[in-house]
Order: sequence, then C-alpha cells, then structure tokens
Amino acid sequence: MKKVLLVIVLVGILAPCIAQQPNIVILYVDDLGWADLGYRKSLFETPNVDKLAGEGANFERAYVSSPTCSPSRASMLTGKEPVRFQMVRHILEEDGKWGSIDGDYNLWKRDPAQMPSINYLPLEEVTYAERLRELGYYNMFIGKWHLGTGQYYPQYQGFDEVFGCSDYGHPKSYYQPFFTNNPLEEIPDELYLTDVLTDKAESFIANYKEDKPFMLNLWYYNVHGPHVGRKDLLEKYKQKGMNERYANYGAMVEVMDESVGRVRAALEKKGIADNTLILFTSDQGGYFTNYPLRGKKNGGHTLNEGGARVPFIIYYPGVTANGVVVETPVQTIDVYPTLLEIASADSITDNVSGVSLMRLLKGQAIEDRALYFYRSYEDQYAAIIEGDWKLIKYRSGKVQLYNVVDDKGEVNNLEFVYPERAKSMKSKLSAWEEEAVPVF
Repeated sequence: MKKVLLVIVLVGILAPCIAQQPNIVILYVDDLGWADLGYRKSLFETPNVDKLAGEGANFERAYVSSPTCSPSRASMLTGKEPVRFQMVRHILEEDGKWGSIDGDYNLWKRDPAQMPSINYLPLEEVTYAERLRELGYYNMFIGKWHLGTGQYYPQYQGFDEVFGCSDYGHPKSYYQPFFTNNPLEEIPDELYLTDVLTDKAESFIANYKEDKPFMLNLWYYNVHGPHVGRKDLLEKYKQKGMNERYANYGAMVEVMDESVGRVRAALEKKGIADNTLILFTSDQGGYFTNYPLRGKKNGGHTLNEGGARVPFIIYYPGVTANGVVVETPVQTIDVYPTLLEIASADSITDNVSGVSLMRLLKGQAIEDRALYFYRSYEDQYAAIIEGDWKLIKYRSGKVQLYNVVDDKGEVNNLEFVYPERAKSMKSKLSAWEEEAVPVF
C-alpha cells in the first residue's frame, strides 16, 4: 500500500510541470529581409506577422551568425556558430559553375581563402529537436531542410515526422513541378507550394492526438528565388509600382503572411493557442533592398546589417507582454537554449554558444556579450558586435567600425575616430577565430 501511495503522490507532483510545457511552433522564412514586413515597410502587406509582433516580443536587433542558407539553419538547430563544425557556406547539391564537391566538403571557386565547407550537418551534432524529444516532445518538420540529403534528413536529427523535405535549397518553381526528383509530385498543378506546406501544418495541428506537447517546424521555401508569386496576388504588387520580379517577391511575402495567419487560426480552432509558443524568424537578409539597412543576401556585403539582421518575434502566451520591443542584440543560436529552458523549466548546461532569451522575454536584462559572425565566400568574412558597435573584417586587411544604433545604414566607418575601440574589438574577434575556426 505504501508503494502505491508513493506513486500517486509523485504523479500529483509531476503532472503540473508536464502540463506547463507549451507546444512550440517555429516559422522559419527563407531570405525574408528585416525591413520586408508591413510594420516596417508599408509596401508589403503582412497583417498576420504584424499582429504577431504586436502581441509578442519583437527583437529589433536579431542576427544570424552566418547569413547563408545551410549554415544559418545549422546554427539555429545546434545553438553554435556553424564554423565550429566546418560549415562556412551553403550545401551544394551538385558540381556547378559556382563550386564543386570534394568528398564530404564543397569548395567555392571565388572564395579567396579556398576554405572547405562540410556538405551536410554532421549527425553527431545535437539539435534542439533531439533534446526536446528527450523532454517529451513530438517533433514535426515541414518544408526546407538544406542540411544534407538522404541519411542526413530531419528524421535522423530528432524529428518524428517529415513532410515536403527535398535535396534542394530552393524549388524549381512554386508551381508544379516543384523539384527535380519531386517529393511532392502527387500535388495538383494549380496548388502553390507554400499553401501545400501550410495545408499540412493545419492538418497536423487539427489531427494531433499524442498525449505529449508538440514542436512544429514549418520551414518555408518562400521567399527564396525563383521569385514566383501566387497568381492571384501578383497584379496587386505590380500596381504598387514594383517591377516584375519585385512584384513577384511582394506576392510571395503576402502568401507567407497568409500562412502565419492560417497556422494561428488552426491553433485557435484546436483550443491550444494559449499554450503554444510561436517563434518567427528568417535565415538571412533579403535579396532585394533592405533599406534603411546596408547590404543584402550576396553582393559582398552580407555581414552588413541588411544581410545579417533578420526579423525575430517570439509570442509566448502568459510570458511575453503585448508588443514589447527588445533592443538587446541576440542571435538565432539563442533559440536552442531558449527552447530547452522553456521545455524543462530550467537553464541548460549543453555545450552551445547561444544563451537563453527567457529573461528578455520576461522583461529582464541578460549579461552583455559579444556576438560573432563568419562565412567564407568573398573578401568580407568575419564580424563582431558589442552593444551598439560592430566591427567587420576583410581578408584583404580592411576593417570597418560602425555604431549600428546611430548609423543603421553603416555609412560612417569610425575605425580611425575610435581607434582603441577598433583595436579591442579586432583583438576579441581574432581570439574568437583562433578558438572557433578549424584549421584545415
């Protein structure tokens, strides 16, 4: 009898903790610029994302540690700067005019360092999905992976169910055929790819019956090229004065926003919206103008604000205050420890570079720290942020120092105005490189 009573008491103690674990939805957009949302640029119509920002915590200065498709995804999943496991460029599907594959690595023809980059996320790297599964979560993955083919797919990195994953970093088109070796070949020709993925997300939420919380990762192919907008929205953006390609991009942004609204509506209909955390972000800066920020995807200025700074919103019912704006610089490597603290109600000791953002979500401060950046395509290759200040290094020896709070557009290089600050930050960046960058 005593043993039975003991079990009942323990269940009574543990049940409230288990019930407090929220469902988690991660909405990850490809190539969405920091400025390309309605609340920052009225040219775009994004009422659902605007509403999410108004109800959650909107991080004004959120960055990716390596603003490139594959490294950015790997860093968010692992909580580490991806250079630590030799991923300094995006994964190549095949040899081509830009680069070549040599065993487990790819080489970029124009990279001045000729640094090899691993062509998959190593299976020994622990992802937040693997850790959340240990904490009792059922993990669903929908959409773009771009972290390796076949044996490196999401189901081998902690996800229980996978839909819409391909070997490619972007589709051939957002209408059929979506891909070569198309994993979605049974989808009718008239359906738009983003809507297909959202249909699956809605179905997953509506039909979820597991007696455990879930994490739903909806990683869009939108708004990556080819820029093919949904047909019913294209004319609207042409009438705004956009040229053909930019109008297609505008239509793609709006379809993504519709998807956000549909996912939230599905959570409401299921009756679980009040116990579901939603995280919305992008893997790097936009392909088009990111004004008032300087730089964009590609073009030699990717570590400038327009390439490395991304939208980042967390809505955590009962925790985040409505419309709070967080000015503290953060990186997407912080997602891993944040999710684990939320799921376990405790800080973690995993060997990651990121820090939990729970204090910021509660309106409290976190300790000052430096943020580091690294990629290997061109002359510009590394950067460090400390508070309001950012220093960028080039392989040719050039250094730039900006106050990115006073000078969002990074117009005024203050290297020689504040030489001691520049020297200190350059020294810290060099020390981090010595510690984090593998020797090939």
